Amino acid sequence: MASSEEITETIPALLRRQAENRPDKVFLYFHDLEVTYRQLDEITNRLANGLTRLGIRKGEKICLLLSNRPEFVYVFLGGPKVGAVLVPINIRLKAEEVQYIVENSDATVIVTEDTFLPLIQAIRPTCPKIQHVVVIGEPERQEVIPFSRLLEAPASEPPVEILPQDEMGIIYTSGTTGKPKGVVLTHENYYVNSQQGVMVSRMGPDERAMCILPLFHVNGQVVTILMPLQAGGSLILTEGFSPKTFFHHITRYRATTFSGVPTVYSILLHAPEAEHYDLSGLRMCICGAAPMPVEVLTRFEKKFNTKIIEGYGLSEGTCASTLNPIEGERKIGSVGVPLPGQEIKIVDDHDRELPPGQVGEVLIRGRNVMKGYYKNPEATAEALRGGWLHTGDLGYRDEDGFLYLVGRKKEMIIRGGVNIYPKEIEEVLYRHPKVKEAAVIGLPDEIWGEEVACCLILKEGETWTEEDVIAYCQEHLADFKCPRKVFFVEAFPKTATGKIQKHLLAESVLDK
Repeated sequence: MASSEEITETIPALLRRQAENRPDKVFLYFHDLEVTYRQLDEITNRLANGLTRLGIRKGEKICLLLSNRPEFVYVFLGGPKVGAVLVPINIRLKAEEVQYIVENSDATVIVTEDTFLPLIQAIRPTCPKIQHVVVIGEPERQEVIPFSRLLEAPASEPPVEILPQDEMGIIYTSGTTGKPKGVVLTHENYYVNSQQGVMVSRMGPDERAMCILPLFHVNGQVVTILMPLQAGGSLILTEGFSPKTFFHHITRYRATTFSGVPTVYSILLHAPEAEHYDLSGLRMCICGAAPMPVEVLTRFEKKFNTKIIEGYGLSEGTCASTLNPIEGERKIGSVGVPLPGQEIKIVDDHDRELPPGQVGEVLIRGRNVMKGYYKNPEATAEALRGGWLHTGDLGYRDEDGFLYLVGRKKEMIIRGGVNIYPKEIEEVLYRHPKVKEAAVIGLPDEIWGEEVACCLILKEGETWTEEDVIAYCQEHLADFKCPRKVFFVEAFPKTATGKIQKHLLAESVLDK
């Protein structure tokens, strides 16, 4: 395969090439629906031409408020054929949050489904730039356009020139540390990063990638749509993660890989159905979005006789920046080495590079790095200063170049001037047999500035006292790292991709 430095293909060109090379191969599986590469190319051509009939031109923004369904794939691959810029929206957001994204992105079209139509109708009067609302599962009426009408357009290739540097998507950050910002990604970003992922994961035409994560997130878009597309493989689309249907889908469609977050693996470990399944048919399981507790990883691999490949990335880097090697040395607890074509370095607060073993901020450079934040030049300049993406994540590299994460820069606890990294404490807590999930946060303290607190979800039927938790930590951690406060909770506030929203968690325990 050619080096990522040589590639200039766009996503529409990629789909066209694959449709020519393997027209009758099934790309998309969804329940009983099977869509071949040729059919997918024709459907997305019709959709693109249908958008043109609506007056959509190159550079216009299209918001997608859609659950995991084939129509998301059609818009994701069809909209860019006319140069439209896609703005996927988290379907769990409330009306006010959706309104912010619609207005901030300058979208002129919203594609949604009948489930979310009341929400869209509620915010439409305050979003004057919206010209069209396209709805799946809704009969034609004056104020909306049925999705099926777009597919009535010709299946000929749209006569629009698309360049690698053209914008393809705006991904709004999850807002775990503040107001969501729109990450602008180009065709080159998407193409190069998905190609890098294929090279390292060794995906081929026989790959069947099962999508359990939401498609509005870059992980779903890159790992389970674009990487199989690059490899000439197939996508198994599900409505989302459910332990009740997960094992059925794996076996029915003979999945070879899937991408999940630590929460998914933890849930599967405790699923009653798990005892009846062997996942050794999976070539690999990919884990990203948040650091994977070592205890969960090792127990999962032992129980299901398969391999978890942990990686690391963020929307500002399109999706993935590191991955543990599929073959050869794999370091448990590490998120791997840089993908080909990417560079990583660790720096101090003055952007001076640090030697192996020293903790600092993780910086990334490569053609996968975003164009910038939409309409936010100040934040763009700060994040991309010096030609490097400043991730806000803390970590270190060992002598072999493997990256280890210790937490978010803004999640770091500073107690009496000493830096404390939550992940180190969380790893200890996860090793205890009573713990199902753990999160360590910093709480305000008059004397120390911040004090360490831990929030725990215990396994069903288990009990544990605050005194016992602290005593356990004192057995394994230096005193200054041990929690002074312990909160037992039923659930953690999380983003759609499973990241614990620690700022909301801290707010909730402070109110107690």
